[in-house]
Amino acid sequence: MSTGMPDLQQRHQQEEFRGALRALLMVPLMPPTHPDFIAVRRQQARLQEWIARETGWVLQVEREGARLYKRPADVSDATRGLPEYDRQRYAVLCLVAAVLERAEPQITLRVLGEKLLSLAAEPNLAARGFVYPLTSQGERRDLVVVCRTLLALGILQRVAGDEDAFIQGGGPQDDALYDVHRRALAGLLAAVRGPSTWPIDEAPATLDQRLAAMVAEYVADSDEGRRTALRHRLARRMLDDPVVYFDDLGPEELAYFTNQRGTMASRLCEGAALAAEQRGEGLALTDEAGELTDIAMPAEGTDAHATLLVAEYLAHIMRSGSGSSLGIGKAVLADRLAEARDRYGRYWRKSAREAGGERDLVDTALSRLEMLRLIRREGDTIHPLPALARFALGEPKEPTYGRRDRA
Repeated sequence: MSTGMPDLQQRHQQEEFRGALRALLMVPLMPPTHPDFIAVRRQQARLQEWIARETGWVLQVEREGARLYKRPADVSDATRGLPEYDRQRYAVLCLVAAVLERAEPQITLRVLGEKLLSLAAEPNLAARGFVYPLTSQGERRDLVVVCRTLLALGILQRVAGDEDAFIQGGGPQDDALYDVHRRALAGLLAAVRGPSTWPIDEAPATLDQRLAAMVAEYVADSDEGRRTALRHRLARRMLDDPVVYFDDLGPEELAYFTNQRGTMASRLCEGAALAAEQRGEGLALTDEAGELTDIAMPAEGTDAHATLLVAEYLAHIMRSGSGSSLGIGKAVLADRLAEARDRYGRYWRKSAREAGGERDLVDTALSRLEMLRLIRREGDTIHPLPALARFALGEPKEPTYGRRDRA
């Protein structure tokens, strides 16, 4: 038994390292209450060395939590972002963060709203069309959504109260009290340079320029420095994007990726317990456990079923060679879901079975497919992408509840 202990310990260390790395990839701003935080602290040195070598990202681990400064390779990707966040909610998130930076260790939801109003009244914001009086139920809901995002990130911690009553616009007693964790707040922005550090006359003009400038990193002026930066960009895409297509790469990236994708994929798969799918159009690192994804496919529920129906139809069109180059109209897909409602509607939620419900279903399905890099959209025209061909739909099965099932 003693001869096997070193191997057992080494295997345990490797499994703990992989679990900690996978957790950081999914929760880059990790509060100390996260179940994998203890493993991250134990594996800190090894994680920092591996992450810096393979991706160039920075990992900071303290008693108050861990922060993986995971910056995407493509900051212009419009499919990224917090779920159900629009431009206004992002603006509210930024203003709330500014309030919390100057706040006391504890703050109530109502006080937070009052201080938010004073910041939102700045003339520069009004000049850009941002008006936020916090009088409507929708505006109060935006603030509550932002607070719940910060609660999930460990920046806020609820001490007492209820946010739902605040949304309804109740009396002064309808409030919530939070603890503010400043160290977690300080790690919220995963940028190389903060947007407030530019003088007004030197600030980038457009949103794309600002995003690129915020994450621009130093690259050594040498062949080795440029190769390292190139390798890091590709590794970030492989770990962070569902699929890496050759057609999306620039000439230098394509040349390097063509020669090195096997070696790179092997190292990344070994570290994060992934599997590489190399195809003629590109490469995907897949997770057989289905844990390292923001959107699972296939999955349960009406939206997931509709997504698979749309995916199967688009994959059939692509495999048959008809319409894949010209694209498919969104109205055609809505008609397909309307036809499918007669066959599968008994499995769907009530709102999706109603007339016209297929339009909302197709919008949701297309958003999910676009985030998974399975389609490309140009207005209401949809172009299926090669990785879509790996999905097909089986017959749904109704559950049976026999004696053994009940037991």
